[in-house]
Order: sequence, then C-alpha cells, then structure tokens
Amino acid sequence: MSERVAVDMWFDPICPWAWITSRWLLEVEQVREVDIRFHVMSLSVLNEGRELPEQYQELMRTGWGPVRVCIAVEQRYGQEAVRKLYTALGTRIHLGQEKLSPELFAAALTDAGLDPALADAADSAGYDEALRASHEAGMRPVGTDVGTPVIHAPGPDGGTVAFFGPVITPAPKGEAAGRLWDGVLLVAGTPGFYELKRSRELGPIFD
Repeated sequence: MSERVAVDMWFDPICPWAWITSRWLLEVEQVREVDIRFHVMSLSVLNEGRELPEQYQELMRTGWGPVRVCIAVEQRYGQEAVRKLYTALGTRIHLGQEKLSPELFAAALTDAGLDPALADAADSAGYDEALRASHEAGMRPVGTDVGTPVIHAPGPDGGTVAFFGPVITPAPKGEAAGRLWDGVLLVAGTPGFYELKRSRELGPIFD
C-alpha cells in the first residue's frame, strides 16, 4: 500500500467554483492515497486596487467577513477545524443560497461544532495579517492572474507542484474523481505546462 500524501487547497468561501472543486477533492481522498488540507485565500485581498464592476466591488467588500472567520477558527481550533467550517459555510452559501451575514456565520460555526461567538471576527481587521499570510502562501507559486481554487500537490520529482483549478461542474464522484486527479497531476507536473482551457457553457452545478 502506498503512503498517503498531503494535498493543500486554498479557497475563498464565497467562490462557487472553488466549492465544487473542494467537493471533488473530498471524493479523491476516498479513492486515492491523499489527505486534503484546506487553507484560506481571499478574493477581496486578490482584487484590492483593481477596477471592478460595482456589483463585484460590493461582493469584495462583504467577502472579508467569511475569510476572517475562517482565520479565527484556525487560530483557536487548528487547521482541521477549517475543513469543518468550510463545509458548513459552503453548504449554507452555495446549496442554501443564504446571504453573507453575521447570522450565517454564527449558524455555520454552530453547524461545525465551533464557538458561534467567532462570527464577530468578520468585522475585525485584527485577523487580516494572518489572512494575508495564508493568502500569500497559496498564491505565490501560481501568481496573481488567477483566483481560487489553488492546489499544491506532490510533484513527480518529489517537489511541490502548484496550479489553479480544475474548474469543473458538477464534481466527479468515485473513480471518475480519481481519474480526473490522475490527469490533473500529469499535466500540472509537466515542466512548462501552463494552460488548458475552454469556454464555460454551464454554471455551477452543486450535485
């Protein structure tokens, strides 16, 4: 039996595409020898100073809340608790279509078995230094012209390979998830490989 290896994903809770990728990775965890660890990046940090449509600017303003709460949870409970909170947040935001609010944060924390009082972190800039550090750790190897999901995985030469994506919908299940993982690692681990893309014809499907 091969040894299990750690694979790290950086997410922003408000991104539906990252949510689908994260659910795919949990499927991969069941059929390949990998353990998924979740970390926070921030679309609000990524888009600071950029010219954006007004509707997206508003989303970036409200987007500080959930990532700060994730950092507060990581600081109090550890990295494994971030995984639980991400599932709880994503279930409410993407499946339940609930709006970002203090009530949503407190409910998600409760769902994850965590202190709902940490919802107050959403309005505290005191978590931003740690947030920016987590964001930088995830984005540095892939650059700033991509968003989330970002994945860091063991490469074929024993080093780490980092990449944006895959952007998929819906998330493959079972062995189909494993086959996609095998293919993603193959292309991402190829020196000089940068991009494989086509126009999206479907919106997010949360199956």
